[in-house]
Amino acid sequence: MSGTGAHGPVEGARLAAALRELRGRTGLSLAALAAKTAYSKSSWERYLNGKSLPPREAAEALCRLAGERGGRVAALWELADAAWSGRGRSAERASEEDVREGAAPPLDEGGDAAQRPEDVPRSAPPFGVRRVTLVVGVALALAVTAVLVVVLEWRAGTGGAGRQANTAVSSAPSARTGCHGAACDGQDPLFMLCGGEGLVTTVLRRTTTGGRHLQVRYSKACGAAWGRLRGGRIGDRLELRAAGGSSQNTRVTDRFDADGYVFTPMAAVSGPEKLRVCLRPAGGGPAECFRTS
Repeated sequence: MSGTGAHGPVEGARLAAALRELRGRTGLSLAALAAKTAYSKSSWERYLNGKSLPPREAAEALCRLAGERGGRVAALWELADAAWSGRGRSAERASEEDVREGAAPPLDEGGDAAQRPEDVPRSAPPFGVRRVTLVVGVALALAVTAVLVVVLEWRAGTGGAGRQANTAVSSAPSARTGCHGAACDGQDPLFMLCGGEGLVTTVLRRTTTGGRHLQVRYSKACGAAWGRLRGGRIGDRLELRAAGGSSQNTRVTDRFDADGYVFTPMAAVSGPEKLRVCLRPAGGGPAECFRTS
């Protein structure tokens, strides 16, 4: 049976915890999260603290930003929605009343008991509905098959012309990323899919005297690098400078940034060497800088 947390049902608190985990994974501040979605900074504050149930679209948007498939969060959202609306408690009460009244449990398919006449019309959708569903399903299957054939033919290439086309786009973004090289300069690594599994390497890890954790992340697929900070303080600034002089920076703006990761925009680089990351702490203390080999 559903319990009640500080701001709402326990199911809502579990959903909020999952959303905070995803937000920490993105490294986005509340302001950045609001800028990248259709929901305000104050709305996200309520959603992440479990003060109100987020729209399902908000949870899905955060899943996309964090690279989460969404199955786990969708299940948590359904439970939270039922608890917030009271449907879960209504179902529990109905189940208890059925037991008290001696209602028989539903039979397995193929049971011996006969159906009640009033249940027959509801046992299956009308033939017309089944027929439309079948037609739509077949059409979708044919469409998917056609797309797969086109993709396979495109990947296979056709003689010299196919090889020339592949050579021409070798310096362009791959199918897995949204940019490459100079096109990535100043871009968000999450939005450009440069931080995906198998595409990124942490080329430097350091801990400052104040206990902040600094990283330099490099994506060969994107030809770019960026800095990342965990355990920062509000007001801290993180800066990444490439060998060619390109510089990117970010700032810890609120406690959500401090609890999770923040990262700089990407700097286009030819490799992971000679990159410098600096922490400029809040309050104007001395900067701490580290360099990749």
